[in-house]
Amino acid sequence: MPDFATFFASGHAADVVLIVLAVEVLLLLRAGRRLDDVLLLLLPAALMMLGLRAALVGAAWPWIALPLAASFPVHLADLLHRRTPQKK
Repeated sequence: MPDFATFFASGHAADVVLIVLAVEVLLLLRAGRRLDDVLLLLLPAALMMLGLRAALVGAAWPWIALPLAASFPVHLADLLHRRTPQKK
């Protein structure tokens, strides 16, 4: 049976999610999505995963708080970006 405690404690669980997000970026770009749309869509999740990784490996609290705090304004920017009509 795999040792999930070690897998999570090492931060590798968050690394897997970050890799999946990177693949998703590539797939969305290949599908014709605009770079700014893709980054605003997935950057908040990537920032939260960085905060999670920092917490899992026992980093100091600023390394946990900074990416988590940064994810919120990026998320708001994404929402604002979606509300504004896009030029083609």
